[in-house]
Amino acid sequence: MSTPMDALDPWLGSLEPEADLDRMLLDGSDLAGADGEGARLLECLLRGCDLDGSTLDHAHLIDTTLAECRAGSIRARTSTWRDVTIDGCRFGALEVFGSAWDRVTIRGGKIDYLNLRDAKIRELHLVDCTLGDLDLAGAAVRGLRTERCQVRRLDVTRAQLKDADLRGAELRVLDGTAGLRGATISAEQLYDLAGALADHLGVTVA
Repeated sequence: MSTPMDALDPWLGSLEPEADLDRMLLDGSDLAGADGEGARLLECLLRGCDLDGSTLDHAHLIDTTLAECRAGSIRARTSTWRDVTIDGCRFGALEVFGSAWDRVTIRGGKIDYLNLRDAKIRELHLVDCTLGDLDLAGAAVRGLRTERCQVRRLDVTRAQLKDADLRGAELRVLDGTAGLRGATISAEQLYDLAGALADHLGVTVA
């Protein structure tokens, strides 16, 4: 984020529908179950917060960082994330289907299920993180970079990929093989995904 942390004002309240937070620091806040539908977070830092069961549907997160936050589940349907960093967080499910992600970085931490179905994504960077399921079904993705990350299952059913570099990801299971068109993978990944590709082509390997 571009704003120095010492320039942020502490926020002692909770998230509320249509809340407007500008250059706020939420440090260790208990936001479990909070309803932030339609909220606007501009140049904010959420650090060590409990976000379990929180709702951010239709919210706008701009130039904001989530650092070392935790949640069993977060729902943020059709939300907007621009210049956002998710750093060292531990989430069970992050439900952001139908959202717009523009210049988002996920660094470190673990997300069991990242639901980006039907999302519009531009410049998503995955670094040193572990994703259980990365669901990009129906998503339009322009610019995806992976570095030293693990993805247990990748679903690209009906996805539209452009400039998607998956070489830095350890991929175990692939769904929607045809949606991989437009991606760059390594020779090692091609070998690992040979079974899925053969099934897609109807090829019998004997």
